[in-house]
Amino acid sequence: MKKSILSTFVIAAFLTVVIGCKNDKNKAETSEAKDAATAQAEAMEFKVDTATSIIEWKGSKPTNTHTGTIKFTEGTFSANDSVIESGNFVIDMQSITVTDLEGKDKKDLEAHLMGTVEGKEGDFFNAPKYPEATFEVTEITEKEGQKMLSGNLTIKEKTKNITFPVSINQSDDSIEITSEEFSIDRTNWNVNFGSKSVFDGLGDNFVSDDITLKINLKATKA
Repeated sequence: MKKSILSTFVIAAFLTVVIGCKNDKNKAETSEAKDAATAQAEAMEFKVDTATSIIEWKGSKPTNTHTGTIKFTEGTFSANDSVIESGNFVIDMQSITVTDLEGKDKKDLEAHLMGTVEGKEGDFFNAPKYPEATFEVTEITEKEGQKMLSGNLTIKEKTKNITFPVSINQSDDSIEITSEEFSIDRTNWNVNFGSKSVFDGLGDNFVSDDITLKINLKATKA
């Protein structure tokens, strides 16, 4: 009996470690804001195609997970000899869309996330007050053969620098940047609704601090 209990404990501990390592691996490195990257004079400018560029998001709580998208308002890259030197992007927080629900449930969650419900404006992103988020490139590096994109992400007038893995494909007339899935801790940007790290006594009635993101940016020569 003791052996059985011990085996169960070991398996549970192993799974906890594996899951924890996976979450850590996918989590964006987060730090204080840094100086934006600047492009050389001869760099070519590329304009983001807002019709085809998208951010996919995923949020969860103990009972379920929701997915959705956010659009870009505008953005530009500067590149020189196939190397991206700088970039600035504006994210339309009033375009938050829920993709896993339909009808009233979909509309209700979108309204709650965007802050258009009276009395709940500040729960999440309060898009009427903060209609735009921004991202400015600070650096592109390489780590163990993987390109890493770093930039200042500003949400609700709070700025943090994040670093996450990307693949970059460039032709003469276009650039496409696609990230792997990565997560950010929303409380770093004062998005605190239902957070166990901010509020006590929530029990199982909480929303995960981590938001999973996947970014697909397409740009053409300006």
